Amino acid sequence: MGFINAEMRLCDVITNEPSLIPVINRFGIKLGVGDKSIRNICAEKEIDSEYFLSILNTFINADYFPENKFKSFDAIQLIDFLTRTNQSCEAFLLPNIEHHLNSFIERSDPNNTNLELLRKFFAVFKNEFKARIKLDQGELFPAFKKLFNEASDAIITIDSKNVDADPVEEKLIDFKNLMIQHLSGEYDENLCYAVLVAVCNLEKEINRHNRIRNKILFPMVKALSFEKE
Repeated sequence: MGFINAEMRLCDVITNEPSLIPVINRFGIKLGVGDKSIRNICAEKEIDSEYFLSILNTFINADYFPENKFKSFDAIQLIDFLTRTNQSCEAFLLPNIEHHLNSFIERSDPNNTNLELLRKFFAVFKNEFKARIKLDQGELFPAFKKLFNEASDAIITIDSKNVDADPVEEKLIDFKNLMIQHLSGEYDENLCYAVLVAVCNLEKEINRHNRIRNKILFPMVKALSFEKE
């Protein structure tokens, strides 16, 4: 579908883009939205409709990224959304891949050595991804909140390697390419497809998360830290 606007009925948006359901859930909106417009639902939930629309349009349109508009929003609001995204990835998307991958391996040829390689590769990715989430949730985001709430005079330095490239995202892409290019022997094709769909869903989440995290939030933190020097 095209760009979403505030006058559209949220039920129509969800029908056309069901992949937005977990994103909408992060705003505290559950299914059972009736035929209300996005503007009305945002008003009822006390959600900034412009912010809500910017997030939804960013998720369904790969080329859409209103950088200046995002910078005009409350930084705490961005941190809270990124926090909920991390929680969703760790609690649902990551286990979903692992569940399908384990089933895929168990129901495929046990002599296929590539499958055990996939399991080990995924285990490495999983550990690195969870470590990145732990860093965000346990250290970076709480420090950022203090900075924006002016409760701390600390100067926060962000390592540029965390902004320019995300090794976690790159490793997930490598995992996907490993499946696509190097699978051999007998394996369950339906479960193979299920693994790839789950991987692609997580890949999209990480990519969109990183665009907001690295290109919007981090520069805002660096600018505010500079002002406090």
